[in-house]
Amino acid sequence: MRNLRQFMLLIMTVSLVTITGCKSDDDGGSGGGSAASGTLAASVDGVSFQSLEISSSATIANGGQNLIIIASNSDGNAFSFTILGYDGPGTYPIGGGANIANGASYTETDVDLNNPQNSTTEVWQAPFDDTQAGELNISEETDTNIKGTFSFMCKNTGGDQSIKDITNGSFDLGKQTL
Repeated sequence: MRNLRQFMLLIMTVSLVTITGCKSDDDGGSGGGSAASGTLAASVDGVSFQSLEISSSATIANGGQNLIIIASNSDGNAFSFTILGYDGPGTYPIGGGANIANGASYTETDVDLNNPQNSTTEVWQAPFDDTQAGELNISEETDTNIKGTFSFMCKNTGGDQSIKDITNGSFDLGKQTL
């Protein structure tokens, strides 16, 4: 439970600290990827990730200006994205200098069932320097659904400094508006 609170605190902090986002003018591409309805799928350093529908969502917040995506699986692994300055289908860079505040993260939680207090959570973040770490492409948005693709590099800045390569990412998520 403590790890979930820490993860949610990280998401809220990223959302509150960042101020602006940028997007390119294209339409986000023609394909929405191959994720099953209600899920997010990706390859993490060549290993397949598939989220659970019950723990995957896209939220449009702040009067439609922010997009927040959260998706996790039963292994304790999760993705999160925060796109500020969201305005519909298009390509949104992750990182790339002071003017681009969009972020993404990948989290792995290792639960010790024998002693839950010994459980650990590692977070890989993007961007981790002033270069563009990847992009999130929104190809389709309806009143109830959002589809797209993504790829990015992320770094475990609070741990071993390792880099993870996130490729072949796609999502087809239910959408809520706050």
